[in-house]
Amino acid sequence: MNTPAAAIDRASLPALFTPRGLDTHKGSFGTVGVVGGGPGMTGAALLAARAALKVGAGKVLVGFAQESAPLPCDVLQPELMLRDFRSLLDEDWGVTAWVAGCGLGTGALAANALSELFVLRREAPLVLDADGLNLLAWGDIQPNWSSGPVVLTPHPAEAGRLLGIGTADVQADRLGAARQLAQRYKAWIVLKGAGTVVCDPAGGCRVNTSGNPGLATAGTGDVLAGMLGSLIAQKLPLEQAVAGAVWLHGAAADALVARGVGPIGLTAGELADAARTLRNQG
Repeated sequence: MNTPAAAIDRASLPALFTPRGLDTHKGSFGTVGVVGGGPGMTGAALLAARAALKVGAGKVLVGFAQESAPLPCDVLQPELMLRDFRSLLDEDWGVTAWVAGCGLGTGALAANALSELFVLRREAPLVLDADGLNLLAWGDIQPNWSSGPVVLTPHPAEAGRLLGIGTADVQADRLGAARQLAQRYKAWIVLKGAGTVVCDPAGGCRVNTSGNPGLATAGTGDVLAGMLGSLIAQKLPLEQAVAGAVWLHGAAADALVARGVGPIGLTAGELADAARTLRNQG
């Protein structure tokens, strides 16, 4: 019999609030590589990358799934390093966690980008989101992502595609669906929605307690993916990094609503600053 799912709350996430040492530097907090942002979806990759930076990654690189980088610099976050996906993957930039799929697209170039990443990630942890999950469900890519931790972040419809069942079936047994995905892909699962379910590869599940309807808007999943990659790159214990990103994402939305920012009209781009504040409050 499966054990009941424990709650994810602030008290269960001590690593999220551990103070930084005085002798640390940017190399102490990892390098995140984001692969996504196909034509017309550049913003998705930028949302993930900005979130990764603002929740504490030392460096963040973006490889756009386009023939060339669509812009030379993110004017809102010039600290990000932008290039096309091939130049990101063809050189060893010391990436310690990858985030892939945000706005990636589902064409041949997108599938090729992921297939190359799976081979070249050098066992660095991988967060696979959005279009990456659809390509996986449709068989355009295979789960041959080599060793190293993998986190899949489906919403209910994406989870249904991955399992070959309907969205309603996923919602009727969210814990069961998350456990099936964890078993099938030998991966961490973040099944998004009200009461996001986090399931480890062995089938142990926890349910998040933070968040509100303000998160039901475009781009919030990209922000969550960036937060996941960031905390993993920062070498938080994996169970703390995955659950911590999910809780922090929801808690940021709660903090914004408490200040009168949403839930109606809350935007994904507002979440990263709120999350940064929460981490620094300790």
